[in-house]
Amino acid sequence: MTVDSSMSSGSCRLEDELEECFFTAKTTFFRHLQSKHSAKNVCKPVEELRRPPTLQEIKQQIASYNSREKNCLGMKLSEDGTYTGFIKVHLKLRRPVTVPAGIRPQSIYDAIKEVNLAATTDKRTSFYLPLDAIKQLHISSTTTVSEVIQGLLKKFMVVDNPQKFALFKRIHKDGQVLFQKLSVADCPLYLRLLAGPDTDVLSFVLKENETGEVEWDAFSIPELQNFLTILEKEEQDKIEQVQKKYDKFRQKLEEALRESQGQPG
Repeated sequence: MTVDSSMSSGSCRLEDELEECFFTAKTTFFRHLQSKHSAKNVCKPVEELRRPPTLQEIKQQIASYNSREKNCLGMKLSEDGTYTGFIKVHLKLRRPVTVPAGIRPQSIYDAIKEVNLAATTDKRTSFYLPLDAIKQLHISSTTTVSEVIQGLLKKFMVVDNPQKFALFKRIHKDGQVLFQKLSVADCPLYLRLLAGPDTDVLSFVLKENETGEVEWDAFSIPELQNFLTILEKEEQDKIEQVQKKYDKFRQKLEEALRESQGQPG
């Protein structure tokens, strides 16, 4: 059985159109979950030094850092070679966070005794943190990114899984603002020391952890159920689009058959 060239080209055009619209809900859904600014959020691991700095080098770097720090937030070196200092973290969260509902604000006593108010109730509510809020943390040179994220969540009494969040370093290069995702094992204070106290050179930003793979364990049951509802709706929409395409193609074929039957042989 052969098909003439006009029918073949028409079929190819239809297949091209179908290919444009025939996506599963999974395709579009995961595209929404991934970062919309992947070009800027370059998730490359921070380059490691070939060798760790010597104690003398650390002393020199801290002395240089403190000489440029104008807000009395210098770093202090301990006898064991570790040091402490301050970092500021900008919160840029686009989605609401989950916090305990119906509990009093944290008091100074709670902070000193490290009382976990979130554990005093099972009630939960969600709200949006102020966009670009800034939190200052006093940390050690051995404090990791993972510990910084957990510390920030604790200060705001956020009970969401820490894996939902990631810490980025923001730098300026060639007139552009670039974001680089930090590994959970990186030490932010060391990066602060290397860059100096100028936050225009380097700053830290807490954002949603948007990677190519979705960590479903980090979501609650209501969130997962909501995702399923979205998937079902998108799937139904795509099915209807494909059906309309085939209905349109069927109509064209039937019209062509009627025209050919009406012509003398």
